[in-house]
Amino acid sequence: MFELLFPFFLLVLFFLFLCIIWRINARKYISSGTVASAYDAWTQDKLLERLWGEHIHLGFYPSGGGDIDFRKAKVQFVHELIKWSGLDKLPKGSRILDVGCGIGGSSRILAEYYGFNVTGITISPSQVKRARELTPNWLNCNFQVMDALDLKFEDGSFDAVWSVEAGAHMNDKTRFADEMLRTLRPGGYLALADWNSRDLKTYPPSFFEKLVLKQLLEQWVHPQFISINEFGNILRSNKNSSGTVISENWNSYTNPSWYDSIIEGIRRPFAILSLGPFALVKSIREIPTILLMNWAFRKGLMEFGVYKCRG
Repeated sequence: MFELLFPFFLLVLFFLFLCIIWRINARKYISSGTVASAYDAWTQDKLLERLWGEHIHLGFYPSGGGDIDFRKAKVQFVHELIKWSGLDKLPKGSRILDVGCGIGGSSRILAEYYGFNVTGITISPSQVKRARELTPNWLNCNFQVMDALDLKFEDGSFDAVWSVEAGAHMNDKTRFADEMLRTLRPGGYLALADWNSRDLKTYPPSFFEKLVLKQLLEQWVHPQFISINEFGNILRSNKNSSGTVISENWNSYTNPSWYDSIIEGIRRPFAILSLGPFALVKSIREIPTILLMNWAFRKGLMEFGVYKCRG
């Protein structure tokens, strides 16, 4: 009997071990410094880059199903947001600010395919270093370490401001919007995508949903989530905005990314194993959060908001 139950006991022990690691190594937001430290660590261990390529953000699946390659879906997302937001109407040489540029994946697409002059900023020094390493000299891209809540640019410096999945890390959403719109020239384009919660004031979360939100905040250094409408209203009320803000929920286009992000580890096992035994533990510890994200987005507790407006 013991021999039959032994594999089950091992599985339970392994699961408990992962739960302990998951909780002990939670990445709770304390300040912008904790965001920088988390992204430094993710960049330096190269796990996300090996698994997901140059783009940390979610992908775009035109039919709402996982019928295209995960990495291609991420590239597709960039092109879809460019087209939807109107950035493709800008002439070559236009100055673009990429807020929360990561390791420069979106910046390079903006520069290579659309001929833009792109400045990418991130709070992570390691991301800036890696973005510079990955970017050919002939591309008009430059990368700087900078806090999105304190942009070191003059008013109206850019023809467009681009930001994908950065706002959820901002503890002051109004200041985040203020800084982006301040640096946008009159008539310029803002294109933004972010993780949002549903309207929690109108539709309060259940006890279980509160637990889920707590984990989503604490595992990936998020100070707070707000709804699509809430952030849209922040943009509309800004003195540097034209007041016409269009937002949509792209859950149906992006949700397949969550399962695909796990499946990538199965498709490319050597991408993990080549980084050593601890990389396997690191990759497995992210699975509970990814599954919670998938559940929250599928149930509508979380929403993938996209926004466009003019300066």
